[in-house]
Amino acid sequence: MFDSVRKHQKILQFALMLFIVPSFALFGISSYSEFMDKETDLVKVNGKPITLQEVDMAAKRQAERIGGNPQIAQSQPFRQAILNELLQQRILGFAVNDLRLQVGKKELVSSLQKIPQIRALYREDGTFDDARFKQLLANNGMNEEQFYASQSFELKIAQLVNSVARTELANPKLSGIISSLYDTERQVQALQFSAKDYVSKVNPSADELKAFYEANARLFEQPEYLDVEYLVLKADPKEDPKVFSEKADVFANMTYDQSDSLKPAADKLKLSIQTQKGVTRSGPAGVSKDHPLTNPKVIQALFGEEARNNKRNIEAVQISPGVFVSARVVTLHPAQTLPFAQVSSEVKRQVIQRAAEKLAVEAANEKFSALENDPKIASGFASPIWISRNKPGNLLGQSLDQVMNVSPDKLPAFVSVTNPGVGITIYRIDQVRQPSNTDQKVLKAQASQIQALAAQAEFAGFMSYWRDSANVKVINPLKASSASSGS
Repeated sequence: MFDSVRKHQKILQFALMLFIVPSFALFGISSYSEFMDKETDLVKVNGKPITLQEVDMAAKRQAERIGGNPQIAQSQPFRQAILNELLQQRILGFAVNDLRLQVGKKELVSSLQKIPQIRALYREDGTFDDARFKQLLANNGMNEEQFYASQSFELKIAQLVNSVARTELANPKLSGIISSLYDTERQVQALQFSAKDYVSKVNPSADELKAFYEANARLFEQPEYLDVEYLVLKADPKEDPKVFSEKADVFANMTYDQSDSLKPAADKLKLSIQTQKGVTRSGPAGVSKDHPLTNPKVIQALFGEEARNNKRNIEAVQISPGVFVSARVVTLHPAQTLPFAQVSSEVKRQVIQRAAEKLAVEAANEKFSALENDPKIASGFASPIWISRNKPGNLLGQSLDQVMNVSPDKLPAFVSVTNPGVGITIYRIDQVRQPSNTDQKVLKAQASQIQALAAQAEFAGFMSYWRDSANVKVINPLKASSASSGS
């Protein structure tokens, strides 16, 4: 078996790259990258560059693998993710070489036999189909040395990563201690001081309302918004992909070349021009999430100089596979501060709310001082409940944190938690206990989570170490692709 595998290693290499999980380690690229202009070097690992051309080629190949539109390969976030992946592969490769890891023949054969497409090359009598194997090799222009090196390299990296990911906590008791902390229960009573309970005590004058409006004019600004018209080109599932591709080209070219109107493209492709009013930088209000004008790229383009101020069509944007959009601004409504008469009711609401909240805070502070002087005071508190980090009840965020952080050495204890815009809640902690019955499933889940966090931290530290060892240097930032369109 192994002799046959060795004889056809380069085809198997390609098959592995194609059928398992294609990595971003591209072969034959680094061989010529050293001859490129240094301006194209993005990052150097152990003195060897990752080039702009390498990133763009990897992005294009990965976009083809996932079946996405070629434009995705030109987007900055996608290309940055590719660069990050290439960098990690290079660092891991440096670590593998530095540690001189080895892969045995048995391990290599075992890995190859797990590939369905490789198993399919064996005939019913158990013999290997050399002809089909060689054809696969010829179709992909690879050789045995490349395959062996690549497959061995992938196995070494997997071996290295898995060994780090399986790292266990140095002290197994830590998991139990953390779980115990999460299980510990505290008896809590709450006393709320809500702003709404003090609203009736506030009656601002007309002068106070006017003064608040003038001092906080920015609170009553209406942001700029647009009235927009737009075109949507959608692929018909029954349509020949080539025909739609031609339509998409016409759509993109006409909306760009005849940028003062969407009508020529609409007439040519028999599309309806649609309208949408009140489009802000957050998109239009009251529409579904899949509405064409909720796409961030479309919104960004509409508020760009050419579209916003010059009423030009935006370049066609592919918002999803087989769906293209172009749009233009019909009317620009500049930002403005709304007149007092128009917002007087909102001004009054805000003034009353703030004053009521201030009264609630003053009352809570007075009560808290009294409780510190005499902890036995219990009037006003709600019925006691038992809470823990595993079972927080209605306590969330800082309320839970502050209650659970109180030292159990001196009880009863009190904490005051401010809820901006609402008021203050005082919590009384009377008792602390461990639950009599511990849910073993919960404990097991927590231990697993703690183990995962520890492994992540270990791997992050591992990568940081090898990044430093490989002398990683950022040479040039990754700039936007010059071929990008509508992004």
